[in-house]
Amino acid sequence: MSKLDYLAPATAEEAVQALGAAGARPMGGGTDLLVQLRAGRVKPDVIVDLKRIAGAIGVRQEAGAFVVGAATPGAILGEHAALSKAWPGVVEAANLIGSTQVQGRATLAGNLCNASPAADSVPAMIAARAVCVVAGPAGRREVPVEAICTAPGRTSLAPGEFVLEIRLPARPARASDAYLRLIPRTEMDIAVVGAAVSLALAADGTIAEAHVALGAVAPTALLVAEAGAAIVGSRLDAAALDRLDAAARAACRPISDKRGTAEYRTRIAGVLARRAAGIAFQRAGGAQ
Repeated sequence: MSKLDYLAPATAEEAVQALGAAGARPMGGGTDLLVQLRAGRVKPDVIVDLKRIAGAIGVRQEAGAFVVGAATPGAILGEHAALSKAWPGVVEAANLIGSTQVQGRATLAGNLCNASPAADSVPAMIAARAVCVVAGPAGRREVPVEAICTAPGRTSLAPGEFVLEIRLPARPARASDAYLRLIPRTEMDIAVVGAAVSLALAADGTIAEAHVALGAVAPTALLVAEAGAAIVGSRLDAAALDRLDAAARAACRPISDKRGTAEYRTRIAGVLARRAAGIAFQRAGGAQ
């Protein structure tokens, strides 16, 4: 068996330097990496643990926005009252990742960078218009969540780069979000389809802004601009929901496998988008 080194840098700069070595892999919670390591799917020479970096664990507020450190476990997100109030859809999506035990380790950044098309937190973060702060040899840059994953198991991160934190924007009044998924079992399963909707209401109760994202219906999670546009200006009446459903289905490019056919996934995407929109609308204070 080849040697495996473990490093726990204290700063982002030290982590970047460590990750620049060939065969280095970052670790936030480790719930994906350690499973893949034991299965032989990945064979890193160095594991770079991010948890000792200042701010890597925890949630802080900056001018109304929320900043989630790369190694912050889902259990902390669920216990953060202000975050749960502002972004309930993101929190509920994060809290669907694995069991209670996994929640003590699994992170938003890890769920994103694992690059599974069925990741639960990713559509919710995309609909929230979340941004990643990426640290690397050239410094730090901001990248929209939807630009991180490029294919199943692949990301846009360059050698030596890692997601340092995830930023969720400040919420206007009368705004909220929701995430729903379909799974074959009652819990601890991966999504056959996932749908997230984030919206804000105008003074007259109509939808002023809306963002819709889908998971498990394409090689990466999708931001469906047409679906968001379909409900803007409405009070989520039947015609608006029909437009949302059609736009969501039109964006799907799913595969057929033992978990569901492409046709089934496409149909369910429209159904879940409708339901998630209804929940987000009610949470925002809307009345149909």
